[in-house]
Amino acid sequence: MPGAAARRGRRRVSGLLELRQGLYRWTAEHPEAVIDPKPGSAADWGPHVGWVAYAAPGALVLVDPLVPPDRGDVQEELDALVRRHGQRVAILTTLQFHTRSREELAARYRGSTSRAKKTLPQDVETVPIRGAGETMVWLPEHRTLIPGDRLIGNEDGGLRLCPDSWLRYLPSGMGRPELREALQPLLDFPVEMVLVSHGEPVLTGGRHALVHAIGT
Repeated sequence: MPGAAARRGRRRVSGLLELRQGLYRWTAEHPEAVIDPKPGSAADWGPHVGWVAYAAPGALVLVDPLVPPDRGDVQEELDALVRRHGQRVAILTTLQFHTRSREELAARYRGSTSRAKKTLPQDVETVPIRGAGETMVWLPEHRTLIPGDRLIGNEDGGLRLCPDSWLRYLPSGMGRPELREALQPLLDFPVEMVLVSHGEPVLTGGRHALVHAIGT
């Protein structure tokens, strides 16, 4: 769990949590979440999922955004954030299951949805995880990694690999041993924070959490 200094470093902006200057995260209840899923099944994920906004130079980046119809508060706050930033909106999706509110927000803000390197804003990088059907987002300014489903929060405030059942649809036939191998390049990044979609984010000691989750 984050220490007292880390907790003091977080500021609420209306309903948004500002982790660092210009870096925001909040959670919403996913409308397709199963109330009582079978442990270890493909539906075994909590109803509340997280997503991220980052005020990059030249663009406001939204990663896997989810704004449910009943969360007018989040929509209002996001509208205000877009107005304050005053730049284009770039929406990035980590994997096919996280399209969430992408199309609605792209239409609302006339935003882009491409992950192509030539269209990425300054200080935003993508990290494809080969064979895993996922492309993570890396923010060098804040040393922050944003995964989709392959890394999730654990009960101890750290990270773990996703369940085996979450990999069964992949054409690569990837299992957890192959996933560990595919994630090894992440250990070369100076990660401080890991902002997961499922579970609590890791706000300090991100690389240490990665080592424990991935192994060496």
